[in-house]
Amino acid sequence: MLYLLFQKHLDLLLALGYIFSFAGTALCLCLLRNRLPQDQGRAFAVNGEKSKGKARGAGIIMIAVLAISVLLFIPSENLEYPLYCLFLVAAMLTGFFDDASKKPWNEYLKGALDLAIAFGLAFTFCFYNGSDIHFLLLSTVVTVPKWLFIILAIILIWASINVVNCTDGVDGLCASLSIVTILGFFMLNLKTGIADAVNPMAISFVMMLLAYLLFNSSPSTILMGDAGSRPLGLFIALLALKNDPILFLPFALVFILDGGLGLIKVSLLRFLKISIMKNIRTPLHDHFRKNKGWSDTQTVFRFTVVQAALIIVVLSLIR
Repeated sequence: MLYLLFQKHLDLLLALGYIFSFAGTALCLCLLRNRLPQDQGRAFAVNGEKSKGKARGAGIIMIAVLAISVLLFIPSENLEYPLYCLFLVAAMLTGFFDDASKKPWNEYLKGALDLAIAFGLAFTFCFYNGSDIHFLLLSTVVTVPKWLFIILAIILIWASINVVNCTDGVDGLCASLSIVTILGFFMLNLKTGIADAVNPMAISFVMMLLAYLLFNSSPSTILMGDAGSRPLGLFIALLALKNDPILFLPFALVFILDGGLGLIKVSLLRFLKISIMKNIRTPLHDHFRKNKGWSDTQTVFRFTVVQAALIIVVLSLIR
């Protein structure tokens, strides 16, 4: 690892890693975009036809660069963070092969794969961090049985993967919200100091996403696809586990409402034959664009501002 050569200058090493995450992502997206599969458009999504023909599945490039950056530039005393990279790559690959498939994968297959990855991450996290749950708003720490912690962590990780994935339907929206949420957990950690070891990885993620936004701001030319959105959801869940899992709710509330309401709506109708929110189009970003007449730019900006404002309020409440 490079950090063996920079033991007295770790700040410089981390800075080089952040530069690598940004520049490497931007350069690779430029050079390799023509090798990515093309989006086929989405028949039922608002403006879905506009995405047809764009390079899709850029997450395979983004997560590969991120993993290399973490392994090369971020110090690790054990296998914890390399293993996290492994699960990020696994989530990326399942998403990419779905993106590249001419026929979308079965939803149950994707759900089962997400569940397996969630179990692996939850078990790994518990092994290295124990089963303490920090409730920062209450200044309380609760230790639960490891089997219960792993079950709860699996639920959080699986939910995060899927709500973030569902939000990836407007140019710049998923990346912008992810940056705000990741930086929110970063600021939380600076305030509490609970999980400072994850901070360099968080900043590397932000730099990667900023590079991606160079190509994904409206009108976009490249889409991250499931190969990017699924690992993003996994990483956001990891940040919540490292700090306070309950704070996933306010720190990712826009993700939850935008992507989660659609999952609830479809699940209730499919399994219980219960129809709700008949007059609300899901994901919510489609509702505001189609029913309320918001532009893509207005949707991204307003969703992101609401999420940022909520995170600031919550951070002000934590001692």
